[in-house]
Amino acid sequence: MSAREVPVPAISRPTSKDVAQEAGVSQSTVSLVLGGKWSGRVSPATARSVRDAAERLGYRPNQAARNLRLGTTRTVLLMVPTLTAPFFGPVYTGAARVAARHGFGVVVSTWPDDAQGPADSPFGSDEAIDGILASSLAPDALARFRGTPAVMLDSGPDGAVPTVDFGVADGMRAIARHLAGLGHRRFGHVAAAVDQWTFRARAAALATAVAALPGGALARDSCAIDVAAAKDAAVRLLSAPHPPTVLVCDDDLIAAGAYKAARALGLDVPSELSVTGFDDVLLATALEPELTTVRLPAEELGAQGMTALLDLLAGGRPAPRVLPGELIVRDSTAPPRNRRV
Repeated sequence: MSAREVPVPAISRPTSKDVAQEAGVSQSTVSLVLGGKWSGRVSPATARSVRDAAERLGYRPNQAARNLRLGTTRTVLLMVPTLTAPFFGPVYTGAARVAARHGFGVVVSTWPDDAQGPADSPFGSDEAIDGILASSLAPDALARFRGTPAVMLDSGPDGAVPTVDFGVADGMRAIARHLAGLGHRRFGHVAAAVDQWTFRARAAALATAVAALPGGALARDSCAIDVAAAKDAAVRLLSAPHPPTVLVCDDDLIAAGAYKAARALGLDVPSELSVTGFDDVLLATALEPELTTVRLPAEELGAQGMTALLDLLAGGRPAPRVLPGELIVRDSTAPPRNRRV
C-alpha cells in the first residue's frame, strides 16, 4: 500500500440476525414483527423489544429480497393510449402519489391500436408487474396479461373488471343545456375518430340532447385528435348550406382546430360561431377567447384508480366509481346571431 492510500473500512448493514441477537429473540420472531404479522403470535412486549432493537441498530429490511420471497415486485403498470396528450400526465401524477404512500412504483407504457400481444409492450410478462391500470382501452386487451389484477380507467362499465370512469355523458349534457340556453339549435359535432367508450358516450349524449330540443339539428364530422385534422373537419361542417352556430368538440385540442377553421372562414368566436371543448387541459385557457369546456379531474382519476387497484391486490372487491365533470363556461360561447339561426 502506498503512502497515499488509506484503507476504507467496509460498511456492514445490520441484518435480521443482528436484530434478533440484540432483542434476545429468534430471527423468525424478527420477521414476524417487522413484517407486521406478529399479532396473536408474539406478545406486544416482545414486538416492542424487536422494534426498539431494530431502531437502535438502524436496521432496514431489504425490500428487494422481501419482494422476491413474496413473489411480488410492488410495481404497477399504467397503460395509456398516448404519451403526447397533456391529459395523461395528471393521471400518472395521481396514481403515483397514492402508490408511493403504499410502497409501490408506477411505470407507464402505451398500448398501440395495432398491438398484437404482450410482446408489443416492454411489460408484456405478468411476472414483471403486480397490477395494471388501463386507461381508455378495451377490456379484452387485458386478456394478453393472463389474469394480472387490473382496474380500467375511463373505459366504461365492465362487470368483470373494476372500473373508475368519468361522467362524460353528464358533461356533454351540461354543454348541450348551456348552448340551448343561449339559443343554439344547429349543432356541429367535431368528433374524435377514436373507437373508445369515452367518445362513444359523448356522441350518444349529445345526439340525445339535441334531438330533444325543438328545432334541434346535429351534423357530425370525425377527425384525428390533431389540430390540422380538426380544422379540416370543422371547415367541412361550416361550409354546409345551413352551417351550425356552434361547434361542440370532443377534446380541447380539437377545439383549437375549430378556432383555426373559424379564422380561415372569417368567422369571429364567439359572436359568429360558438366553440366548446372537453377535458379542460392547459390549452383551454391559452386559446383566445378562452374555451368553454368540461373539466375532468384527471389526477383524481389516477388516484382513485390506484386506490381501487390496491384494494383489489389486498383481496377486496372495489365497486365501480364515477367521477363527475364540471362545466367551465368561458368566453368562447355566446348567443347565436339571428342571421345564422
